[in-house]
Amino acid sequence: MKKTVVIFGLLILALLLLFQISTYSLIRGNASIEFVIAIIALVFFGVGVYLNKKSLHKKQYPTTEIDFKKVDELELSKREYEVLKEVAAGLSNKEIAEKLFLSESTIKTHVSNVLVKLDAKRRTHAIQIAKELNII
Repeated sequence: MKKTVVIFGLLILALLLLFQISTYSLIRGNASIEFVIAIIALVFFGVGVYLNKKSLHKKQYPTTEIDFKKVDELELSKREYEVLKEVAAGLSNKEIAEKLFLSESTIKTHVSNVLVKLDAKRRTHAIQIAKELNII
């Protein structure tokens, strides 16, 4: 966290310095406004590319394997399990219905069955239980 704060602080300092230098060169008449804008745009472009590359190369955590035996023990049907995975992905009942080509009332029934089988009161609680059981 400290490293990120220091990097962004130095980045802001460098940009302020760039703005001051460009203001000075404009006042002296050494550079045109188009040239200064182009330099600033290139700096922002470079920073954007750097931050994008850095964010794309995050560490991947080891994935745990799905415990299908536990799915069978809970007596979740194939469709209920599909609905549970979509709920875990954050989709609403309407979005799940569109994705699985089912009616919204059927999705509500499946979600209700999943909640009963996992002994959960809410969707978020069901997701938490499913993650603890390694079924999603």
